[in-house]
Amino acid sequence: MSAERLTLVFFAALATALATGLGALPLRWERLRGARFLGVSNALASGVMLGASVSLLVEGGERSVARVLLGAVAGAVFVAALQGLVRRVGAPDLGVLTGADARKALLIVAVMTAHSVAEGVGVGSSFGGGDTLGVLITIAIAIHNIPEGLAISLVLVPRGTRLRTAAWWSVFSSLPQPLLAVPSFAFVEEFRAVLPIGLGFAAGAMIWMVATELLPEAAATMSRLRLAETAAAAFVVMFVLQTALLNY
Repeated sequence: MSAERLTLVFFAALATALATGLGALPLRWERLRGARFLGVSNALASGVMLGASVSLLVEGGERSVARVLLGAVAGAVFVAALQGLVRRVGAPDLGVLTGADARKALLIVAVMTAHSVAEGVGVGSSFGGGDTLGVLITIAIAIHNIPEGLAISLVLVPRGTRLRTAAWWSVFSSLPQPLLAVPSFAFVEEFRAVLPIGLGFAAGAMIWMVATELLPEAAATMSRLRLAETAAAAFVVMFVLQTALLNY
């Protein structure tokens, strides 16, 4: 195993992490910022995360239904435990965000960081099938990382976070990808065995976050019909995008 291939795997995964920051770009549009847009932003983020979760469950289920379900339960328990911890001890201030806003920001970054673990394993494992396959999977993951960065920015920017800061938090959430891609490439068979658990964990964490944090807050500021329409539209776009990329 040459140093050149290990370097290629690392920088390919680093590129997918940097692509996540591009998700903040749509929020350069002023109408998508501020508290007035908070309900819609939560609904959009919910749809994006649910669409990603379903595609992850489908992909993981094709490998092992039992392991993906185990991972999903573990992911939901992880977020529930994190919510309880943050409520008891409080969330640290994140820039201009304090109190409940800082708590939601911390949760969304934690959840999406956990999600990136599975993607890092996916990038590294794909290079085990050859550089051509690895590059194709890297491009696919980089593309679907962009709406994941959008989901993070939709939670942060309307609450007062600067656009550039939200983009960097998005990139930060994807740092497990370059960190895990190299060892998963070096020990490809071992990492492939746990990949369904990682996919399920990411899905379970996102679903729990949506159900307990984002949708209830969105429902408090917009009608149920508008909430359903907004979340459903984002869900369909994200699910179709990820399904097309993962099956490419």
